[in-house]
Amino acid sequence: MLDRSSPEGQITAAAMRLAEQHDWDDISLAAIAREANIPLHALRKHFSGKTKILRAFVRAVDDEVLERASGQPSADDSPRDRLFDVLMTRFEVLEPYKAALKKIAGTGGFEPELIRPILNSQRWMLIAAGIPADGMAGIVRTTGLSTVYARAFRTWLKDDDAGHAKTMAALDRRLRRGERWLHGVSDTCRGLERLAASLVPGRRGGSDGGNGGNGGASDDEVTQSGNGMANGSDGFDGSGAPPDASPQTH
Repeated sequence: MLDRSSPEGQITAAAMRLAEQHDWDDISLAAIAREANIPLHALRKHFSGKTKILRAFVRAVDDEVLERASGQPSADDSPRDRLFDVLMTRFEVLEPYKAALKKIAGTGGFEPELIRPILNSQRWMLIAAGIPADGMAGIVRTTGLSTVYARAFRTWLKDDDAGHAKTMAALDRRLRRGERWLHGVSDTCRGLERLAASLVPGRRGGSDGGNGGNGGASDDEVTQSGNGMANGSDGFDGSGAPPDASPQTH
C-alpha cells in the first residue's frame, strides 16, 4: 500500500514499523529518519511533524481502498450494503498495520490536525459506495459516517478473529442506527438549505432570483455547507426513499 520507492512512503512505513514496538509519544522524528535510513533534513522536506506522517498514512489508505473499490457500484446492492463493503475493505487494508494502530490509538492523545483528513477520508468512502457526499446532506452524512467508523474501528482493534465477525456485526449495527438518525435530521437539513438559498444573492430562491452554481464540498471544505441535499435525499442512500430494512447477510 505504501509506496516504498518514494521518500514519503519510506518515512511513513518507517514510522508505522516503530509504532509497532514503541509508544507513539516516545517516537521522535530523528528515530523515524534513522529507521527510514534517510537524513533528518531530508525528512523535514516532506514532513514537519508526526501528525503530518499520520495524515499521509490516512491518504495512502484512502487511495488503496478507492483503487480496490473502483468501478460502478452495483445497483443490486442497497446503499448500506455498498458502504458496508467499502468500510470492510478499509479494515482489510489496515490489517497489516493493526499492531501499530493499536499503539497509536492507545496514546489517548487528541490530534485536532487529523480531524479534517479523517472527515475527508470518510467523505471519499461515501463516494466510493455511490452515495452523494456534496452539500449540506453530504456534510451530515460524512460526520455521521465518521462516528460510525470510529466506533467500528475501536471494535476492529480488539477483534482478533480472522473473519472479523465482531467488526462486521458492530459495523452493520452502527450503519443501521446511523441510517435511522440521518432520516431524522433530513427535514432540518432541507430547511436550512432553503433558508441559505433565500439569503445568498445569485442562488435560486435568493433575493435576485438568479440561479447559483452547484458547488459541492471539496476535500478542504467538508466542514462548510454546499449546494443542498442531493434530490432531497434522506439517509445514506441519497434517493429520498426509505432504506431497505430487510436483514442483511454479509
